Amino acid sequence: MIRTGDPRTLGVPASEARLHFGTELQELGGGPRRRLLMVDDEPAFELSFYCGTCPLLFRRLDTARERLSLESMQERLGGPLDDPDDGGVIDAFGALLPEGEYLPLLLTVEPRLVIPGKEGDYFSHEQVTSWGVDQFWGLPEYPHTPYYRTFETAVDPDAHLYEFVVPMVPPTWNERDRVEEYAARMEQGTVPTAVAVSTLDVCQPAIGFGDDPSVHWGLTHFLLDGHHKLEAAAAAGRPVRLLSLLTLGESLAGADERARLPALRARPRSARATGT
Repeated sequence: MIRTGDPRTLGVPASEARLHFGTELQELGGGPRRRLLMVDDEPAFELSFYCGTCPLLFRRLDTARERLSLESMQERLGGPLDDPDDGGVIDAFGALLPEGEYLPLLLTVEPRLVIPGKEGDYFSHEQVTSWGVDQFWGLPEYPHTPYYRTFETAVDPDAHLYEFVVPMVPPTWNERDRVEEYAARMEQGTVPTAVAVSTLDVCQPAIGFGDDPSVHWGLTHFLLDGHHKLEAAAAAGRPVRLLSLLTLGESLAGADERARLPALRARPRSARATGT
C-alpha cells in the first residue's frame, strides 16, 4: 500500500459510461439473474452472486473483447505514479465509469500469472477447500480467463483476503513488442502504473461442502489500463503500481468491511495457514 485517498464521487450517468455494473434481464422461467460487469453495454464478466454465500466469482464471458485504456494517459502512466490526483488520472479514468462512490487505492503489486486449473489457481484450491466443487457439474468454478494473483493476508482466524488482477482480454491478445519493451524498462528499474476498477466481495459458505468454511474477502481489480505492463511484470518478476478505483456501491461488502480494507492491504503478505 502506497496511499489511500478519501472516498469520492466519480463517473457519468450509467447510460453514458463505457463500463457499468448491472443485472441481466429476467427470462420467463429462467434461473436467478446474474450480477454482471458490462463494457460498452455488452456483458463482459459474471461476478459473485448477490446472496453472499455463493462462491467468489469473476467469469469472463464471450463478449469481453475490449480494453479501456486512454491514449492521453499513456505517458503519465509509463512511470511510477506517486500522487494519483496529479495530472488528473483519477478524473480521466473516472469518466469511463458509472456515477458512484469510489475509494482510490494506490498499491504496489508483484503479479503472478495464473492459468485456471493449473498451479496457484484460487478456484481449484482455496475456493474448493471452503465450498467444495460445484454440486451440479462436480467441478471447481472456472473463470474462463488467465488472471494475476498479487496479494493475500489473514483478516482474522476465520477469514482471509485474496487479491486478483483480471485482464479484460487474455494476455495472448497483447502485442509482443510492447510487452518486451515494458519488460526491458522494468529490468532498468522503471515501475510503471496500471489502472483498474475494483470490487470487494465478501463471501461465506452457508453449507459445509468444503473442509474449511472460512469467509473469503475477494479484492478483484479489473484492468482498465496496464495489460502489457502486468504481463511484463509477471514474466520479469518485477513490481508495478496499481491505481485501484474501488466501487463502494457495487461491492458485496458492508461499510465496516470496506473501512478495514486499507489497513488489511497494508499488512505483510501471508498465505493461509493450511498452505493451500
